[in-house]
Amino acid sequence: MAVLTSEPFTIISGPHDPCTSTPPRAARSVRRTTSIDTSRPDGLLGRLVLAGRARDLVTDADGDAVVAAEAAMELRADVLRSLTGIDTTPDIAGLQSLLGATVGPGFRSRLDAVAPTLALVANPLYLLLDDAPGAALVSGYALQHAGALGDSHMTDEFLAAQGDLCAGWANDASMMQAIRVTGRNPVVRGPVAPQLERADDPWSWPALPTLVGHSTRRRRRIDLIAPMPGGDGLHRVDVHFRDSHMSAAGVETVVHEYAVRATVDADTRTIVAIDATAHVLPWVECPSAVASALRLAEMPIAGLRKHVRSTFRGTTTCTHLNDVLRGLADVDQLLDLVPAT
Repeated sequence: MAVLTSEPFTIISGPHDPCTSTPPRAARSVRRTTSIDTSRPDGLLGRLVLAGRARDLVTDADGDAVVAAEAAMELRADVLRSLTGIDTTPDIAGLQSLLGATVGPGFRSRLDAVAPTLALVANPLYLLLDDAPGAALVSGYALQHAGALGDSHMTDEFLAAQGDLCAGWANDASMMQAIRVTGRNPVVRGPVAPQLERADDPWSWPALPTLVGHSTRRRRRIDLIAPMPGGDGLHRVDVHFRDSHMSAAGVETVVHEYAVRATVDADTRTIVAIDATAHVLPWVECPSAVASALRLAEMPIAGLRKHVRSTFRGTTTCTHLNDVLRGLADVDQLLDLVPAT
């Protein structure tokens, strides 16, 4: 682990290896990529706009790629993160019922209530909507980085509510200790974000717009790779997840970054083995949460999202790793897209 001395209590865990962030596309594979850019076009204390994009790319046995599905969303929320507008592609009946909901706690339950079958279809729109609360939460980093929040909310009541929420917010963790000593929320400054797109593969990621200052970006890649002929019949899963922040000076830095590798049985639709790696995290206690991923071994893939939401809580977990792990439920859909030999 490396401690950055530019500011007190700024801790980056690693190491981060940009060379392995996006592996070459494999034959007979499916790659689901998503991104959510969160900005405040009316100023730091103005409304919130979440622009999401998703794509499924299928690579056949000859290495040829074809786009199997695409999705997009734009969520607009007020300063308190109450949803004021929603547009999606594809258009889904019932989603307008979410207007007024907080893009935060409880949002996913309301989403499931108004669109109960959306999680079951192969289009990746559900993953974008499921990720919206996490992306909105991380967007607060831009306000903190710019000094727009102040520390008036660092009350005993706030700390009691946050205490033991996750590994980084454990009551005895370094962040909580720093807040108690200084009365302020330390500003975490991560490393410069390496490029994820591969120069040798124009299909590695969809084209993304340039981030504006004081915005954040959440990116996710899920690769499902079929075994080679004569192999063991087990599919490999390679996941990369990153939250980043664009400063007013135009410098993109990493806030959170995880990698997950898993092996799945396509016949039983279960996870055979799984391992998580922390590349960049804000606090020294955060990496301890990676062990929680091991709990998913032997779990049915289709039930992962509900299982993680209901049981992954407390100081052995990480809010953002939970976001990564919930997305593995999509592998159940992606298995149906894997090209035949």
